[in-house]
Amino acid sequence: MSKALISVIGLYYLVAHWNDFFTALIYIRKNELRPLQIILRDILLSNQVFAGGAGVGGDAGGYAQRYADQIKYGVIIVSTLPVLILYPFIQKYFEKGVLIGSIKG
Repeated sequence: MSKALISVIGLYYLVAHWNDFFTALIYIRKNELRPLQIILRDILLSNQVFAGGAGVGGDAGGYAQRYADQIKYGVIIVSTLPVLILYPFIQKYFEKGVLIGSIKG
């Protein structure tokens, strides 16, 4: 009965830790040590800058403006793949953990 509870709590902790970017944003200063979530945040912020009209004049940002949405969506998919790959293996424990509190008798 405790396997279900431990696996559900572990899955929640894994997803929270995977999506945590604020701790790395505060402590890590070197660009080569940045985790994937910080890189994803930088790409999303740069996409907002280009959407606001920055880099419109000349050739500045032409490639980035044309393909910003595709790059953004691709990075989002790549960053969620580890959790999506792990979830089917833990799903049976997740369902048991949800149903443990609902069954009486």
